[in-house]
Amino acid sequence: MKPILSLSGLVAGLAALPAMAQDNLEIIGRPVDGLMGFQPAATSLAADLQWLDGMILVIITAITVFVTLLILWVAVRYNQKRNPKAASFTHNTPIEIAWTVVPIVILVFIGAFSLPVLFKQQEIPEGDITIKVTGYQWYWDYAYVDEGFEFSSYMIGAPATGGANMKTPEVIAQLEAAGYSEDEFLLATDTAVVVPVGKTIVMQVTGADVIHSWTVPAFGVKQDAVPGRLAELWFKADREGIYFGQCSELCGLSHAYMPITVKVVSEAAYAEWLAGAREEYAGIPRSIAVASN
Repeated sequence: MKPILSLSGLVAGLAALPAMAQDNLEIIGRPVDGLMGFQPAATSLAADLQWLDGMILVIITAITVFVTLLILWVAVRYNQKRNPKAASFTHNTPIEIAWTVVPIVILVFIGAFSLPVLFKQQEIPEGDITIKVTGYQWYWDYAYVDEGFEFSSYMIGAPATGGANMKTPEVIAQLEAAGYSEDEFLLATDTAVVVPVGKTIVMQVTGADVIHSWTVPAFGVKQDAVPGRLAELWFKADREGIYFGQCSELCGLSHAYMPITVKVVSEAAYAEWLAGAREEYAGIPRSIAVASN
């Protein structure tokens, strides 16, 4: 599925999208200029990873401070001026035992907390919704496996090869038509993955041409999309909103213009979106309830 996008075709496509579930959502997971640190954690996976990062940062900071102070102490205490006659010993058994045992204890301590986080990521639970995502140069294709439809997702303004120079009035108009602002240029896509809040989502990830990587930082997920292989990741978002990601594996000329948009909505909004998506992408008409007299 590699249709050639034209400006008129993209605008028409935006107008035809099932957008019922995409309105009035807060943009939560996105990079912000000038800030440091992680995006707000929207899943337990991301919260665990951020906590683990903070814990390891404390440990490595303590090690760095200790080693720095030790070097300074040795430089002052055992310099040539204070010790004109150098010592001639070659071994210090207690110190050698200490610098072997202490790192082992530290690594075991880190492993005791990091391995459960790793297993939680890698042990894929039963999914409420399964979506197959295929990476192409340079867009994503999403198939809702249990619903029988799929669609492609392009960056708004694609194809882009000029970065900020591509933010033309026409592209800004496309962003606004899709409910974004020009601040979401290079982040927003013409179609988005829409999932309900609080449900387990299993993503089956593969590539169609070269290696890509499906990554959403606020969800704490990143999985290479390798041609000929089907990998899986999972997440359960606990907060409604819009979350952005990016292909995180260098995949060619337009690698930088291959964003990901995920919209987490209420169950009612998801059901409404799903009905429109079935009709839009699979040609399945919506069922109409007829009141009896």
